[in-house]
Amino acid sequence: MTSAKKGKLVIFSAPSGSGKTTLVKYLMEQMDNLQFSVSACTREKRAGEMEGKDYYFLSPDDFRKKITNDEFVEWEEVYPDHYYGTLFSEVERIRNLGKHVVFDVDVVGGLNIKKQYAVEALAIFVRPPSVAELKNRLISRGTDHSDKINLRIEKATYELSFEKKFDKVIINDDLADAKCATVMFVEQFIHH
Repeated sequence: MTSAKKGKLVIFSAPSGSGKTTLVKYLMEQMDNLQFSVSACTREKRAGEMEGKDYYFLSPDDFRKKITNDEFVEWEEVYPDHYYGTLFSEVERIRNLGKHVVFDVDVVGGLNIKKQYAVEALAIFVRPPSVAELKNRLISRGTDHSDKINLRIEKATYELSFEKKFDKVIINDDLADAKCATVMFVEQFIHH
């Protein structure tokens, strides 16, 4: 297959609680030429999860071997021996099908993918209207204690400092508007 027919890459990054996952899910429902990139990780498989569908489950030693062999587009050690990353082989598998690869990754991972693929990738940053609104969203979720929310807010403030390094920014103030902007940006990129 010629490289002209290879799919492009669409990267979504955002602070936790910005609505990134909602926008990615909506985009995937609207466009049938997209496929979600399956990440590799070293955590235990949870009930109902499937190898190659939810994650590629690796041992910490196997993950480190792949790091040494430069098999990852991006990776991160979140906690000691708890790695997450995107394999080049996964990206190429999807691209060779002629599909466009969608990523839902952290800010640093997103920028690393963009750096590797340059003009073949669109990096979208989803931001909340404000840090105060983000805090309200995290509180209303009801899934975290206040100390964890404060840590997320601290991390979000750091992540917001990377916003200008992305190709497009979607301010998720009104969900309908954010969904429209998401589809519009991706369609423009894919058809350009």
